[in-house]
Amino acid sequence: MATFAYKAINGGGAATIEAPDRASAVRELMRRGVTPVSVVPVGAHIEPAEAGGVGSDAAAAGRIDDSAGAFAAAMNLGRGGRVMSRAETATFIRELATALTAGLPLVAALRTMRTQGRSARQMEMLDQIIRDVEQGRSLADACTPWTRTLGELTVNLIHAGEVSGELAEVLTQAADLLDRDLKLRRSITGATLYPLIICLLVVVAVVVVVTFIVPNILKQLAGSAVSLPWPTQVVKSAGELFGGMWWGIAPGWAVISLAVVGCVMLFKKYYSTDEGRLYVDQRLLRAPLLGRLLRDVAVARFTRTLGTLTSAGIPIITALRVTKGTLGNRAMEQVIDDVAEQVTAGRTIAEPMERSGYFPPMLVQIVNLGERSGKLDEMLRQAAKAFEERTEQSVKLFTTALPPLLVVILAGVVGFVVMAILLALLQVQDAAMMGGR
Repeated sequence: MATFAYKAINGGGAATIEAPDRASAVRELMRRGVTPVSVVPVGAHIEPAEAGGVGSDAAAAGRIDDSAGAFAAAMNLGRGGRVMSRAETATFIRELATALTAGLPLVAALRTMRTQGRSARQMEMLDQIIRDVEQGRSLADACTPWTRTLGELTVNLIHAGEVSGELAEVLTQAADLLDRDLKLRRSITGATLYPLIICLLVVVAVVVVVTFIVPNILKQLAGSAVSLPWPTQVVKSAGELFGGMWWGIAPGWAVISLAVVGCVMLFKKYYSTDEGRLYVDQRLLRAPLLGRLLRDVAVARFTRTLGTLTSAGIPIITALRVTKGTLGNRAMEQVIDDVAEQVTAGRTIAEPMERSGYFPPMLVQIVNLGERSGKLDEMLRQAAKAFEERTEQSVKLFTTALPPLLVVILAGVVGFVVMAILLALLQVQDAAMMGGR
């Protein structure tokens, strides 16, 4: 028999258990209803999980960074692809939080969730997580290979919950955060769907009018010696561009469509580079209407995510690095990189945020006050609701303003085409009247 030291999720300090081997020790602990964070032979070092203190923060940061490294390794192996949608992930985390809050041991909770109509890939994921936990790995380490599905943010929160002994509470916070992010994504999708449909209708209407309707009308003027007005010449050229045969091979609309597809692919390739994404994202933030919407969305995510991470006990440097991935804009991510460097050097968070000009002055003041008072997490969580409401207002403004703007553009284009036809007909009529005299 060997002696193993273990640290349980519900805290209480390190304790020991005797068993033939490590796997047997883990099984015996699970039978007793104890969920261990670590199980090591006596003599190995167990990192204390005390809250507060520079040493504990540094240790926690190291462990979380190790998890990020394990995630990268798993990704290279091709394992852990997305097996659940964002909505399913949020539901999964909330169900696990509810089961743990009800007093179920971790493995029992996972096994119960496995039986609830999951897909084959989801059950495969849960089976692997259960096996890893039964072998003595922490839940965060077991979830690390599946970070593409669960999200780096969720995995780091799970680790913080295990270290602090408040796994159920932290999982509830993670589920709330995922639900808010999902709600925000759905509101943005709903806000942009209608304008996109209108844009498509605008393009289709213009192409149909210019390609099929206008040429038939202008056929009446083919034998006329009257020079056509410039609007008519523009519309006629556009019709020939779309409807004519190019090089005797394909109609113009097909060649133009291929050219558009090629331009989109080139843009995607350019946007995939660091320089291209930074340039495009900077310009998007300066765009009217859209720029404000993107900034408000990023600020709301930043505030809620950073507040949740810091309140869960994750060190500020790690919290900033994780939060950066939720912004969705490279220009603002670069600011967070600068913030992390400043904090590492012992400076404040608020100063580089203010210099960037991307973050609202109210958030900068809140961060500054939170740093001075030592209540950054509390103030961020309180401010998050205000910024989320501001984001909803921006979404409503975008939804309200864009469709009429597109309708005006459509009316302008159609009006230009009608004017071109009428001007030509009037000019031919005037020429006929002059000839009759």
